[in-house]
Amino acid sequence: MTFQLQVLGCGDAFSSGGRLHTCFLLSGETNDGALSPTLLDCGATSLAAMKARGIEPATIRTILITHLHGDHFGGLPFLLSDAHYRARRATPLTLAGPPGLRERLRHAAEALYPGSSRRELAFELEIVELHERESVSINGLRVIPFEVVHPSGAPSYALRVEYGGRTLAFSGDTEWTEALIDAAAAADLFICECNFYDRPVPNHLNYVELLAQRQRLDCGRVLLTHLGDDMLERTDLEIETLADGRIYDI
Repeated sequence: MTFQLQVLGCGDAFSSGGRLHTCFLLSGETNDGALSPTLLDCGATSLAAMKARGIEPATIRTILITHLHGDHFGGLPFLLSDAHYRARRATPLTLAGPPGLRERLRHAAEALYPGSSRRELAFELEIVELHERESVSINGLRVIPFEVVHPSGAPSYALRVEYGGRTLAFSGDTEWTEALIDAAAAADLFICECNFYDRPVPNHLNYVELLAQRQRLDCGRVLLTHLGDDMLERTDLEIETLADGRIYDI
């Protein structure tokens, strides 16, 4: 079996270093068939990222959202407009994220394109609310959310995603919280935000703090994402960092 993650964007909110906003493409295949293309977060630049990599947005079947900030879910209004007007999408799309996703998406769409939230789509759009530590099956994936510390007007989650006996965990955005230990437990790959090197900033992690906690994370490979300028300048990091465009086996 295969389970892979392609980095379409791994930047912070300010696109430090020219990196695109958070958007990961999940793909996989078992003896029972292939996983439908899935996005893990869909930041504001995600549509451009997909097209730059030759990925047809209309093929995406599922989008998992960690929290409701623009650099993590702000690409949804553009993706839905592309599906409606350009791709003439007819296949179903499932969005799964924190409670309030439907209403926040409506407000975002109306702010960007007034009237767009009221248009009649030619495809089925399902919106699934994820709840703290409740396991749910979504289009071939097992997803478990863990609430973290990152105010976003709704619960912010780390997500644990299981497929074909392999497990990916993603912190979303958060300061250090014991919930990350549970989210990452026995994961094959743990992607963790690390916005700063040693500056203690509320609601975000820094590298020095994360390194001190690394032994408590009972997981396999750890990769850092959401890097700010001071992290991108470092050449002495002991934990590997993500980069736009790379593909990782889970």
